[in-house]
Amino acid sequence: MAVASKKIPAPDQVTVRTALLSVSDKTGIVDLARALHQKGVHLVSTGGTHKALADAGLPVTDVSEITGFPEVMDGRVKTLHPGVHGGLLAIRDDEDHVQAMTTHGITGIDLAVINLYPFEDVRAKGGDYPTTVENIDIGGPAMIRASAKNHAYVTVITDASDYTALLTELGTGAATSFAFRQKMAAKAYARTAAYDTAISGWFAEVLDTPMPLHRTIGGVLKEEMRYGENPHQKAGFYITGENRPGVATATLLQGKQLSYNNINDTDAAFELVAEFPAAKSPAVAIIKHANPCGVATGSTLLEAYERALACDSTSAFGGIIALNQELDGATAEEIVKLFTEVIIAPSVSDIAKTVIAGKPNLRLLVTGALPDPRVPGLTAKTVAGGLLVQTRDNGMVEDLELKVVTKRAPTAQELEDMKFAFKVAKHVKSNAVVYAKDGQTVGIGAGQMSRVDSARIAGLKAEEAARALGLPAPLTHGSAVASEAFLPFADGLLSMIAAGATAVIQPGGSMRDPDVIAAADEAGVAMVFTGMRHFRH
Repeated sequence: MAVASKKIPAPDQVTVRTALLSVSDKTGIVDLARALHQKGVHLVSTGGTHKALADAGLPVTDVSEITGFPEVMDGRVKTLHPGVHGGLLAIRDDEDHVQAMTTHGITGIDLAVINLYPFEDVRAKGGDYPTTVENIDIGGPAMIRASAKNHAYVTVITDASDYTALLTELGTGAATSFAFRQKMAAKAYARTAAYDTAISGWFAEVLDTPMPLHRTIGGVLKEEMRYGENPHQKAGFYITGENRPGVATATLLQGKQLSYNNINDTDAAFELVAEFPAAKSPAVAIIKHANPCGVATGSTLLEAYERALACDSTSAFGGIIALNQELDGATAEEIVKLFTEVIIAPSVSDIAKTVIAGKPNLRLLVTGALPDPRVPGLTAKTVAGGLLVQTRDNGMVEDLELKVVTKRAPTAQELEDMKFAFKVAKHVKSNAVVYAKDGQTVGIGAGQMSRVDSARIAGLKAEEAARALGLPAPLTHGSAVASEAFLPFADGLLSMIAAGATAVIQPGGSMRDPDVIAAADEAGVAMVFTGMRHFRH
C-alpha cells in the first residue's frame, strides 16, 4: 500500500552542519573534508575513510559514536542503524520526526558523501566467487538511497567528480539549493541502479541464466554525442563495463569526437576483423554503414589493406578501417591517401602515428588487443515497449562440422575461401551474399529483401571492381560464395553460378535443399552445409 505524504514543502536552502563521509574510492576525499571543516561542518566517518581523515589531522567523529555500536563482522555491519538512517531520513519540518530525533538522540545528517565497494572492478578483473560477493556493498546503497529519498533536506554525493561542484554550490557559506540536491539525488539513484544491475548480471553469468526474469542493462555516460544517427536525434555513449577490447574501451590517439554512427560502424569493423587471428595472417576490414565493403588477408598488413580496398574502392570512401595487428608506417601511408573517418587497431607504431598526424581529423583508436569472437556476451535492441536481448553470435565456422552435399567436393583452396566468405557473411546485414577468392572478398551483397538480389548486387559490385582495376574479368570467376542463411530456391544459386562461383557454403535446412543441390550438381559446383545460420538485422 502506498504511503501517504504529509505534503510538507521542501526548503530551498539547507545549511550543511553535519556530513557523513564513507567512501571506498578515497580520491579527493581528504581535500573535500578539509574544505568542509573550514566551513564549520561537523565530520562523521567510517572505517578506512575515518582513518584517512584522522591521519590528515582533521577532527572527525567515528560513526560508532553515533550508533553506540562498534563496527562488527569485518565491517559488514557499521551504518545499518537508526542513528544513521534516522539522521538521513528525518523530515526536519515534521514535528513528529523532530520529536523522534529528540527522544532517541538522533542528529540530522545534512550531507552524505558515499561511494561503493568496487564490485564492478572486481568483476571485470575476474575475481573469484567469495571475493566478488564480499565486494557487494550493502550499507553504502542503503545510505545513498535514504539520502536521495530525503533530498528535500539532505545532499548526497556519489561521484568524486562532483566534489568541486559541491564546494562551488556551498560557496562562502555552507548551504545547498533544492535544485542541486534534486540533481544529486537523481544521479545517486542512477548509480545504485547501475550497481545492482552489475550484481544481477554477474549472478546471471555465474548461474548460466542468460535470460533471468528481470533483466536490467546499466552503463556510465562516457560522452554525450552531438547528435544520434541524424542531427535531430539526441544521443549518448554509455560504457557497460564489459571487459572486451573494442571501441568502448579504446584510446582515441587523435581526431575529433566520434559520432554515433562512427561508434556503431567502428564496432562492426573491429568485431569483424577479430574473426581473423593476427597470429595467422594480417587482416583488414573496411566498413561503411555497418556493412563491410572489403575484407582481406595478406602476407603483410599493407597487402591486406590493398586487397580489401580493391573489393569496392568507391564505397570505401569515408569508411572505417579495422586492422587485426599493429598499424605500421607503410600501411598508414596508403590509408591516408583515401578519405577515412576512423582507423581502429590493437596498436600503432610511432612511424604510423606520425603519418596519421598529417590528417588531424582522422580518428585513430587503439584497443590494446582483439576481442575474442568465441567469448559469450549479450546484445540488446529496443522495440516499442520492450527490449530484445540475446547472446552474442559467437558461432565460428572452424568449430562446425561441414557437410559436403554435392557430388563434387570442394578443393582445399575452395574450402578455405568458403570459410573466409562465411566468416565475413556473418557480419553482413541480411540477406547477405559474399564472394571470396584467395583470402579476399571480391563481391558483397548486403541487406536485400531477396537473396537473389544480394547475389546479383555482389556480382555487379565485382564487375565494377574489375573495371576499376583494369581486369579482363571479375574476380568472382572461380570464387567461393557464402550465404549467411539457407538458399530457399535454386534461383539464388543460379545467380551465384552466373557470377562465376565454383563453390558454395550455406547453412542448409530448406525444404527445397534437394532442388538446390541438384542444380549445383548439374553445374559441377561444390556445396557444403554448415548447419548454422548468421542472420544480422
